[in-house]
Order: sequence, then C-alpha cells, then structure tokens
Amino acid sequence: MKIEIEDMQTEARVGVVVVEGGQRVLDAGHGTVAAESGVRSLAQQQQRSLRRQSQIGNMSQLLAGGVAGALSKTCTAPLARLTILFQVQGMHSDIATLRKASIWHEASRIVGEEGFRAFWKGNLVTIAHRLPYSSVNFYAYEHYKKMLKMIPGLEGHRENTGTDLIVHFMGGGLAGITAASTTYPLDLVRTRLAAQTNVIYYRGIWHALQTICQEEGILALYKGLGATLLGVGPSIAISFSVYEMLRSFWKSHRPNDSTIVVSLACGSLSGIASSTATFPLDLVRRRKQLEGAGGRALVYTTGLYGTFRHIIQTEGFRGLYRGILPEYYKVVPGVGICFMTYETLKMLLADTTAGLT
Repeated sequence: MKIEIEDMQTEARVGVVVVEGGQRVLDAGHGTVAAESGVRSLAQQQQRSLRRQSQIGNMSQLLAGGVAGALSKTCTAPLARLTILFQVQGMHSDIATLRKASIWHEASRIVGEEGFRAFWKGNLVTIAHRLPYSSVNFYAYEHYKKMLKMIPGLEGHRENTGTDLIVHFMGGGLAGITAASTTYPLDLVRTRLAAQTNVIYYRGIWHALQTICQEEGILALYKGLGATLLGVGPSIAISFSVYEMLRSFWKSHRPNDSTIVVSLACGSLSGIASSTATFPLDLVRRRKQLEGAGGRALVYTTGLYGTFRHIIQTEGFRGLYRGILPEYYKVVPGVGICFMTYETLKMLLADTTAGLT
C-alpha cells in the first residue's frame, strides 16, 4: 500500500519537471507564441499521462485484490470448510455429539463419507464471491484512506501515528462494510453449499439462488446481514490497522527486510487479532445464514441478542468460539498469502505500468 504513495510522489516530481521545463522554454523565447504552444503541449501530455496512470492504477488495485483473495481462499479451503461445519454443529446436534467433535474426527469423516475432494466443496462459489469481494474491499480501502486524509484535522497530521491508526481503522471498516453489502448473497450461498454433508439439497450456485428465492423469498438471500455488518467492519478495520501498524514498526527497525516476508508475517498476525475479536459474530452470521435451509425448522426466532443468549444457554460461552482452532490454522496462512500476493502483484503491475507510460 505504500507503493501507491511512492507512485503519487513520483507523479508529483514528474509534474514539477514538466512545469520547470515549460518555464525555461518560456524564458528563453521571451514570451513568443512558439514557447507558449510548447508549454501547453507539455501540460496536455502530462495530464493525459496522469489520467492513464490513474486508470491503470485503479485496475491494478482491482486485479491484485481479486487474485489475492481467490488464491488465499483456495489454499485454505479445507480448513475453511471445517470451520463452517464446527460453527453450525450446535444448531441441530445434541450435547453428547458436540463433545465428541474434534478436527481430526471431522476431517476423517469427510474423507471417509464424502471423499477428499469434498474439502473443496463450495470452493467455486467461494472464488466467485471472493473475486468481487476482495477487489471492492482493497479498492475501497485505498480510496477511503485518501478521502479521510482530506478531512480537516486529519490532513495536517499525516505523520502522527495515532491519526494514521484512526484513518486505517475507519478506512478498513468502511471498505469491509461496502464489500460485504455488495456481495452478500454469494456469501450466503457459499455457506449453505459448504455446510452440506451427506444430503445434497443445493446442486450449485444458480440452483441454490433459485431454490432460496422460491422457498424462502428474495429477502432470505440477506439472512444474517445484520450480524455480518456488525462483524465485518471491526474485523477488516482491526486487520488493516494492525497490519499497517506492525509493518510501519517493522520497516522503521528493519528497513532492508524483504517486503514479501514483512507482508506475510504482519498479515498473519493481523488476521489472528481480527478473528479472535469478531469470531462470535461470525458464528452467529453462519447460523443465521443456514436458518430454514432445506426446509428445516427455524432455530433462532429472536434477534441478534436473543441468538447470543440462546447459544450461551444451550452450549455455554465456549459455544460462541466453536470452530476457532481451524479458523486460527486457516487465518495465519490465509491472510498472510492474501496480503503477500496483493503487495507482490501491485509491485509487478506498477513495473508494468511504468513500462507502458
């Protein structure tokens, strides 16, 4: 993300060179028409070049974010499915069954009953969801940061660590809410496909969308959106804030370390922090998304607060963190790969852009 700031500084330096060059032509020609024409030509070329670089830069952000999210989710798909299965176990299982649950036991059951490929069940819709989600998320984050830094009071304190943290936190939260709202139906379908075990009720993305709309209504595609918006804002905000803070600290003490290594380490730690803080909301979101799936009776008939209370009463406080272990195993490589791929692609695309301009 710092690469973009450096690109903007480079563009600014180029602009200064053009202006100074035009001024020298003007001085040499003593105000002649040829000099004025040369200055206007240089200015117009610079404006066209800046517009082109801006357009390529926006596409680079979208492409890098989408590819990073898709690759990260594909690599961690087995652990992601285990997390979902653990999260929803308490909806239709008795206490005795829940006590026997373990990562090894569930993984063995999947291989024995569904086959090894079942670990990637729903991965296609995951990619279909993650490409637009990650693209919108990273793209919006970069632009929200720019907008927030233009606010009076924040504009003049860009080097202040506390102010920067606020900007990263708010920018990350707004970006997460924007991305989650625009792609939510695909997220719901992904959860339902991944939660299927022996009985296959939804045969694919389009069949799931059609079946849900026909049986539950179009608003059912947004079940659990409230819990999602409450959780995704803090989750993304904490992730980006911790990431930026750790990376800045690392770079200030070890400026010569590889950018890829820094992105991987800081991204993994930021993912652990955000997952720990928001996991209960994520669990409630998953269960809300499965409410009424396959014609089953509703389990949680109250609001968000009532759902939390029901889970605590029936499963204990630990029930809110059911599935946290595979989530940890998933989030460390997942978030690390995502940030690392994003930063690497931005560098490669920045070099390509420089060669085109």
